[in-house]
Amino acid sequence: MNRALLVNAALIVVAAVESGLNQPRDPLSVCVAVLAVVALVFRRRWPVVVFLATLPALAIVGGLLATVFALYSVAVRHSDRVLLTGCAVLGTAGYLFPGMDLEVEHADMLLVGIYAVMTAVAPIFFGRLVWAREYERELHAQAVLARERNQLAREMHDVVSHKVSLIAVQAGALSVSTADPDARAAAENVRRLSVDTLDELRHMVNLLRASGSSTTELAPQPTLSDVDGLVAGSGIEATLTGSAPAGIDSAFQRTIYRTIQEALTNVRKHAPGSTAHVEIAHDTHLTVTVTNTAPTRPTLALPSARHGLLGLQERAALLGGVITSGPTSTGGFRLQLRLPLSR
Repeated sequence: MNRALLVNAALIVVAAVESGLNQPRDPLSVCVAVLAVVALVFRRRWPVVVFLATLPALAIVGGLLATVFALYSVAVRHSDRVLLTGCAVLGTAGYLFPGMDLEVEHADMLLVGIYAVMTAVAPIFFGRLVWAREYERELHAQAVLARERNQLAREMHDVVSHKVSLIAVQAGALSVSTADPDARAAAENVRRLSVDTLDELRHMVNLLRASGSSTTELAPQPTLSDVDGLVAGSGIEATLTGSAPAGIDSAFQRTIYRTIQEALTNVRKHAPGSTAHVEIAHDTHLTVTVTNTAPTRPTLALPSARHGLLGLQERAALLGGVITSGPTSTGGFRLQLRLPLSR
């Protein structure tokens, strides 16, 4: 079952138990208590309406938890300060409503008021805190993907600009050597379009460099010749078999390297004590498979947002390939990159 549904069900049960402990006796008390509990079912969709529906139970029966849960949902979904302040005031007033029949001394009224305010403000505070954390996590994920796309665009620039330059050179040579005026005009048109495409491509990459980082030079990019060193220096017991076809594109080489690098990093982080095997094979497709055994030491709870896997999936998609991953039957893990050789 969905985790959110389980949490919502648990909150409804807790609120229902509290309402029962308050022992509503007259029909009105029973109705408002039932309304407050049932309304929690819709707290994620209509949090403000649900909060308002819980106020009668708070004021008449003393059903505090339903209002607290509803206030938390309002704070998670809404950031309007006026709305949140109004909800806090209504929550405080509902707590202090005479219908609760508070039997306290006059000297204790100040403490009761402070408790009422804290009871209304606390769920709003925690709701905004959770919202801020989720928003920060989303921004971080977007920043990671933006940097990855930036780097991918720069890397693809090398490949695309090289091929478009060859097209422009060959079209220029054809326009000079041919005697056919139609062929000459077509070749010249191809050359002109190729030059324009190179200009647009360089302009795009310059914009990415200006907005994505402070440096304007690309660092040397890894190739297949670096894979042996990557496996040997991975810090785990790893083996490498197979090879890629000769003359493979530089974009393919970088994607293979980054896939193996990310997979070995994940093995080192999440499967301590395991061994890994890297296999490179090719027929109509080029396949890179990284498989590790089950961990032999306790796994540490290290943070992982799976941004590396998202980046690998985007790299593979740009080349027309796919990334698949999942556990093995022996308790290990398997990650596979599959790229088409004919593009």
